[in-house]
Amino acid sequence: MANFVLVHGAWHGGWCWQRVTAVLQRGGHRVHAVTLTGLGERAHLLSPAITLDTHIDDVINLIEAEELLDVVLAVHSYAGMIGTAVADRLGQRLKHLVYVDAVVPKPGESWSSTQSSATQQQRLAAAQASAHFSFPPPDPEVYGLKDDDREWVKRRQTPHPGNTYQAPLDFDVQRVAAVPRTFVSCTEPALATIAPSRLRAKDPKFWDGAWLPGASTIELQTGHDPMVSEPAALVRILLGCGA
Repeated sequence: MANFVLVHGAWHGGWCWQRVTAVLQRGGHRVHAVTLTGLGERAHLLSPAITLDTHIDDVINLIEAEELLDVVLAVHSYAGMIGTAVADRLGQRLKHLVYVDAVVPKPGESWSSTQSSATQQQRLAAAQASAHFSFPPPDPEVYGLKDDDREWVKRRQTPHPGNTYQAPLDFDVQRVAAVPRTFVSCTEPALATIAPSRLRAKDPKFWDGAWLPGASTIELQTGHDPMVSEPAALVRILLGCGA
């Protein structure tokens, strides 16, 4: 039996992992799909007070409260920031860190750092115009989702807390690199905002050479939400990381 902690990306909630958690639980594994503060079924808590640290604490407190060891921590998209922080602060509790088409930051970077200035300006303007300093979700078509899958995600997405966007993350690359890591690269279609992280995951110079010795990349020919579009393939990857 393995311990899996699954962390969604922006605009999503724990709900997005349903097709993955069901299979893992049937296999007898212990699975926790976190919903970050202000999102999903916790959208009523949306507030300008929510920061990146709030979301890091959501995950760390779950691991601590459930007394989990040998955790396979899977982080999607924006939550790459969170997974990196958890590996830095609680790495001894992790068996494997899986970046699911996720942001892989450098020390001192924010989620916004690798995005274009146009994207940054658009999201910050939307946050300024909102009641709770948040920005609205995109159409799930950008994740490569169609028909029923697109509608399922579209009606569940919620605005994302804006004060997570420019918050810098400081961490020790050697501590994070001590945790085995897998980057799941989703390529059809490839979401443009993750392109820098896809390149970093294959760069022998990334983190001053600390990234690659303990990291691997697996490509999935699907869109940015593989937990929805290719759950069986993602489950196989997660089980491999937990073996």
